[in-house]
Amino acid sequence: MKFYIYETGSQIRRSSKSIRSNIVEGYGRRRYVNEYIRFLIFAIASKDETTDHLETLFETGSLENKSLYEDLHEQLEILGKKLNLFIQAIERSNH
Repeated sequence: MKFYIYETGSQIRRSSKSIRSNIVEGYGRRRYVNEYIRFLIFAIASKDETTDHLETLFETGSLENKSLYEDLHEQLEILGKKLNLFIQAIERSNH
C-alpha cells in the first residue's frame, strides 16, 4: 500500500507540472495558432489526469482531508473552464 501511495503521489506531481509545462510550451508557439491551441488541449488533458489521480487518492483513503480534496478538485475544475474559455477566445480572434 505504501508503494501505491508513493506512486500515485508521484503521478499527481508529474501530471500537475505537465499542465504548466504545456501552457508554457504552447505560449512559445503562439505565432502558430493551431500549435498553441494543441498545447492548451494537452494542458487540459494533464488537468484531467491530475483530477483522476486526486480522486484516486481520496477514494482509497490515502488523502483523508475532505476539505483539501474538495478545494483542490474545485480549483482544477476552475482551471479547466478557464483553459477552455481561453482556447475559445483564441479561436474567435483568429477567424
